[in-house]
Amino acid sequence: MNHGRTRFVAGFLAAPVALYLIYVIAPYAQAFSIAFTDWRGVNATPRFVGAENFRRLLDDDVFWTAVGHNLLLLVLLPVLTLGIALFFAFLLNAGGRGGTAGVRGSRFYRVVFFFPQVLAVAVVAVLFQQVFRPDRSGMLNAPLIALGLEPIGFLSSTDVAFWSILAVLVWQAVGFYVVLFSAGIASIPRELFEAAAIDGAQGAPLFLRVTLPLLWDTVQVGWVYLGIAALDVFAVVWVMTAEHGGPDHSTTVMAAEIYRTAFQYFKFGYASAMGVVLFFFTIGFAILALRLSRRERIEF
Repeated sequence: MNHGRTRFVAGFLAAPVALYLIYVIAPYAQAFSIAFTDWRGVNATPRFVGAENFRRLLDDDVFWTAVGHNLLLLVLLPVLTLGIALFFAFLLNAGGRGGTAGVRGSRFYRVVFFFPQVLAVAVVAVLFQQVFRPDRSGMLNAPLIALGLEPIGFLSSTDVAFWSILAVLVWQAVGFYVVLFSAGIASIPRELFEAAAIDGAQGAPLFLRVTLPLLWDTVQVGWVYLGIAALDVFAVVWVMTAEHGGPDHSTTVMAAEIYRTAFQYFKFGYASAMGVVLFFFTIGFAILALRLSRRERIEF
């Protein structure tokens, strides 16, 4: 009986596992092997160079600048996005009278918040290129120019460009997590909010002592997803910025340097070494985030 069940399960798993090995594991293995060669994408017999590509990375200032930007995004993007999303989700679902009901029109607000998720990342990047224009056509600079003030170089200043990119990433991601946290709050029994309100908990105490602990599993998942997104950000930087990571590498990230090295300089071996580093950064972050945010599950 158990033998037949094993064969039945194995028959269902065979095709998915085979596809996973072919389209996921095999490309990873190939990338790891290419990282130890000087392959330029055109020569049929790449030369094995051992760890030379990884030694070169240690002296690559541009790559480590990109790593620094990714690490900064790794901290700021989840903190800002989750903080704003939690704030709005709490207001929409538990910000009504007595802190036990949502505000009027909360369904409409959820749809509005979710709008950026409907747009492709490249469309968002092109849209904000126009928003940040340094002339009268720019939505943000037009009022400044009308008042006789100097326009702000949102994408041309090395001091401002990175923060402009961060603002776009947060703007695009917040809506999804507002909807996600709203669904989580809606699943919490209303009696818990009513009991907390009777005990005098409203506003911040209600959020910190009731809502956040019961949403912790959802916040944990959001933290991991946003951390991976921060390490993998590419399209917004590549489309929005001058020199695809400029000015003067002030907005470049690891994914942009990998793409540039592979498809502009045709150094596929060196680009694969960068990809291996990014892979271990991503895996290491996911493991660390799950361990640090682990806590006892609250049942309700």
